[in-house]
Amino acid sequence: MEGAWEIAFVLFQVWLSIVVGLIVLPAMFGVSLGFTDIYIRVLVKTLEVKAFLLLCLVSFQIHNVLSGIIEKDDGSMEEEIGELRRSHPKNLVGGDFTMCDAFYFCKKGIENIVEDQVTQRFTSEELASWNLLTRTNNNFRYISVRLTIIWGLGVFIRYCILLPLRITLAVIGLSWLVIGTTIVGLLPSSNAKNWLSDLVHITCYRICARGLSATIRYHNKENRPKKGGICVANHTSPIDIVILANDGCYAMVGQVHGGLMGVIQRSMVLSCPHVWFERSEMKDRHAVAKRLKDHIADKTKLPILIFPEGTCINNTSVMMFKKGSFEIGRTIYPVAIKYDPQFGDAFWNSAKYNIVSYLLRMMTSWAIVCNVWYLPPMTRQDGEDAVQFANRVKSAIAHQGGLVDLSWDGGLKREKVKESLKEEQQKMYSSMIVGSDFHEASVGPA
Repeated sequence: MEGAWEIAFVLFQVWLSIVVGLIVLPAMFGVSLGFTDIYIRVLVKTLEVKAFLLLCLVSFQIHNVLSGIIEKDDGSMEEEIGELRRSHPKNLVGGDFTMCDAFYFCKKGIENIVEDQVTQRFTSEELASWNLLTRTNNNFRYISVRLTIIWGLGVFIRYCILLPLRITLAVIGLSWLVIGTTIVGLLPSSNAKNWLSDLVHITCYRICARGLSATIRYHNKENRPKKGGICVANHTSPIDIVILANDGCYAMVGQVHGGLMGVIQRSMVLSCPHVWFERSEMKDRHAVAKRLKDHIADKTKLPILIFPEGTCINNTSVMMFKKGSFEIGRTIYPVAIKYDPQFGDAFWNSAKYNIVSYLLRMMTSWAIVCNVWYLPPMTRQDGEDAVQFANRVKSAIAHQGGLVDLSWDGGLKREKVKESLKEEQQKMYSSMIVGSDFHEASVGPA
């Protein structure tokens, strides 16, 4: 028995030495030995084998059936009802009503029951082809013996090699963060302390990124957020923080937690002025705004990182930005993040998976591949309110990331549609049948 323990201890030492020497130390100095790039190239080639290409045809056909079930009109209420009224034998004038108007609302209702714009943003993005992960297939692994063998080999690699390696790196990275920030927090305030704090934070995030086999491409680095500003980005996953913090340090904003997360938060704030709120403070908008204003007023403090959507979206679109961070009146640094779902689904469906289950899915995915674009800084224009400013920033992020720009509130993920939205549609239709503007617009010039 003692001999078995000795062998196990030797194997553990060898394993730890390889991990530290080939992954952790290069990550600490921001150096890549090229293992991840080689792994990604091999993975891409594996996904291009003949059996997989045959499968792509089947999955692509299924994808076409599952997505884009109906073809929606992009016109406004005025335009679509106008088309219905033009086909009516009687020319209508302001104040008149016809039963054909009801067809518009019936059509919109059925469209949204079948395929609405909101619900599909909170489910995993459909893939055009299977990526050999069980969670994204429809029993495709049973189509052929060759494909079953490839899938089984992938399961072995992901769960028996990658998962232990990634758990080891995650433990090392988080331990480094807690211990390092605690030690740095004992030092007196100085430029040296700030430098050491940044070094500890960025080293931790780099190690954690290696633990996800993350391949990140940063674009337009000259636009990286500067101190005294606010960085806003579209939100897909908790690992968005790891992705962004690999290329620079940020002050985090969030609610105080208990357990392991609480330990990490308390250690982080010792070395860096992160902005943590108690649950009671989060409901006080004025208190939150004051804390944020006080932070960005100090030009020596790190830029604040905020995800204005307030919830995770599946990386196919950008939903309504909360106006709070845009009311402060400081420079906004927009950032667009776009993940490649071919190698793993980064979206966190919090209604379906808890954080532990989600992290397990991430650590057993092939890799995390994404692009990050730093957009030019934006400021609030004269006569522009916070909502308009937020929408302008959101549109810029959506355009750069190739995402759909939606005006819907991500809070609909957990809430019912507000009565004000229903009333808005009723008012639009009411103004059309009461006033004469609609009649003139629908008839048009002769």
